[in-house]
Amino acid sequence: MKGGSIDPNDDAGRAAPRAVANDAANEKLLRVERVAALGDPRLADYRNLKDAALLRDRGRFVVEGRANLLVLLERSHMRPESILLSEAAFGALGADLARLAGGVPIFVADQSVLDGVVGFSVHRGALAACPRPPSTEPEVLAREVLDRFDAPRVVVLEDVRDADNVGAIFRNAMALGARAVFLGGHSCDPLYRKAIRTSIGGSLCVPFARTEDAPAFLGRLREFGFAVLAFDPKETGHEVDSLRHDRPGPAALVVGTEGPGLTAAALAQASRRIRIAMEPGVDSLNVATAVAIGLHALRPPADPSGGQSEVRSAGGSRGE
Repeated sequence: MKGGSIDPNDDAGRAAPRAVANDAANEKLLRVERVAALGDPRLADYRNLKDAALLRDRGRFVVEGRANLLVLLERSHMRPESILLSEAAFGALGADLARLAGGVPIFVADQSVLDGVVGFSVHRGALAACPRPPSTEPEVLAREVLDRFDAPRVVVLEDVRDADNVGAIFRNAMALGARAVFLGGHSCDPLYRKAIRTSIGGSLCVPFARTEDAPAFLGRLREFGFAVLAFDPKETGHEVDSLRHDRPGPAALVVGTEGPGLTAAALAQASRRIRIAMEPGVDSLNVATAVAIGLHALRPPADPSGGQSEVRSAGGSRGE
């Protein structure tokens, strides 16, 4: 930039016009609607997002953050009904949205409008409203996983209520190859906004189902052929490293809420109790960390071609 005019040799001077041109081109490929008023009825699904019960009553869940939005569009079987972006987020995501979000209404507004509508500062200016998927019976999902994969790993949560922990467990499940997560008791809703954000999109990709009676469901998993691996820090358990040398075939990793851990009824269903060695005086790990260690220990050797050779058929299971 020289003397207030654009130097044709100045890359910085050319960047802004090129970016504007790109935004305009992306906008032509998308259903972009500008929103300026807090009371705009098109934003009804985004109001009062702090009220999780209200969202469930509407039959909706909301994805927050740019990374999670891209996971939703690229990897999930779920689809948004609409997307709400700040001007900055639209500028950053325009090319990806042009590729992935054709036909989805995209509302673009100032950051202040987003924050005012939802009632808090929106993480990186990106939200998507989605219809909640129909619930899946846990036994049906377990059968689907067994039909599709050789020696699948699944995770069962007994009363894990903390949203950050549930989100982190789904993140680990996505990264380390768990084929489903089953939520028992009062475990947190994995489609709660905070859980999705912590999962980095894992709860949008990993299939899940809810069971009211986790111990009884563990009995059903054993009948289906799963080894039930109950994570319990007591000295009587097998060391987690034993799983690397003695893989049990289909396996369900079971963890309980922090503090009390698994109930006696859940432990009674265990094929094997698993413990993770720790320093003296330390009695437990974060539950999501324990799941990650267990899943990694069960992860099969890499295929020479660079992948994990577990898929039995081309059929799709929910969320894969």
